[in-house]
Amino acid sequence: MIRSNVLSTLPGIAHGFFTRDGGVSEGLYTSLNVGLGSRDLRDAVIENRTRVARALGVEDHALAMPYQVHSPDVVVVEEPWPHGEGPHADAVVTARPGLAVGVATADCGPILFADARGRAVGAAHAGWKGAIGGVIEATIAAMEGLGAARSDIVAVLGPTISAEAYEVGPEFVERFIGEDADHARFFRPSPRPGHAMFDLPAFIVMRLERAGVGRAENLALCTYTDEDRFFSYRRTTHREEPDYGRLVSAIALAESR
Repeated sequence: MIRSNVLSTLPGIAHGFFTRDGGVSEGLYTSLNVGLGSRDLRDAVIENRTRVARALGVEDHALAMPYQVHSPDVVVVEEPWPHGEGPHADAVVTARPGLAVGVATADCGPILFADARGRAVGAAHAGWKGAIGGVIEATIAAMEGLGAARSDIVAVLGPTISAEAYEVGPEFVERFIGEDADHARFFRPSPRPGHAMFDLPAFIVMRLERAGVGRAENLALCTYTDEDRFFSYRRTTHREEPDYGRLVSAIALAESR
């Protein structure tokens, strides 16, 4: 897994932006696929999730991941749920030690949040719909409800499709600029007439900074171009492959000793 230098300095917090390596899945899903929505073997996916939990130092069953629907909705997690039975939401937050919260991605932006002093952590799935729809701001507000201070929150964006690989159509551009003319700075011309390249990572970081977090960091890792380490929905689509795996990014508060 990949760790953020910033999050790694925070006491009592374990985290990881996991790559596609280190699991038991095979074929298109090689090897750490955590997506129960894929056509991978269920037992393999659950074993992969168990390995993630262990890597974060929590019990095998203590990794809580929502059923993601590209929404701004956030769930406060008190107890883990059975695999695949999570609530429909795109962010999870907790103040409970020994419980990991995580999200699955394959081009969208995984954001891990932590306030070491306020003892609260969170994970958000921010595709373009979630990012423009307010999932980032909703996650921060939910953490404040658990005792976090906005100015103490560190937020780190993990592997996400980069602007070099994210071409969008004119309707997409119009929607963003229609909301705020300043959003034009996140687009540049595409080689294809009428299209543009969208900088989702920069847009996410801007939303984090405007929300007032203490620190926002982008690991600047592209899921589309780094096939050895990351799954990518768009890469799979361009190759006309039948399915794709999902990456996981997760964070936990260590239990007091």
